Amino acid sequence: MQVPHYNYVGDSILGYKAHLGAGAITSNLKSDGTLVKLKYGTDIIETGLRKFGAIVGDLSEVGCNSVLNPGTVIGKDSIVYPLSSVRGYIPGKSILKNNGEIVERK
Repeated sequence: MQVPHYNYVGDSILGYKAHLGAGAITSNLKSDGTLVKLKYGTDIIETGLRKFGAIVGDLSEVGCNSVLNPGTVIGKDSIVYPLSSVRGYIPGKSILKNNGEIVERK
């Protein structure tokens, strides 16, 4: 895990050699105070937790000044572009672009 500069990592799990760029935030509390749910496609998984940040897979890269909203899951070996607001599930070996498009990482 690499969290070198000006990051906030709240109640999250960061995988082996996962890297958060400068200013990246894992938000761990919903603004309405309700329990955090994980979204996987059309499935919703109840966590039973009021505070739950993100799960960032091994070898994943999160760009500078990105926000990972509560309950975000980023699969292994994925990339999140800088300045992204991330919510839900990003599959492994994917790239999340700034327009929300997810493409396969080659």
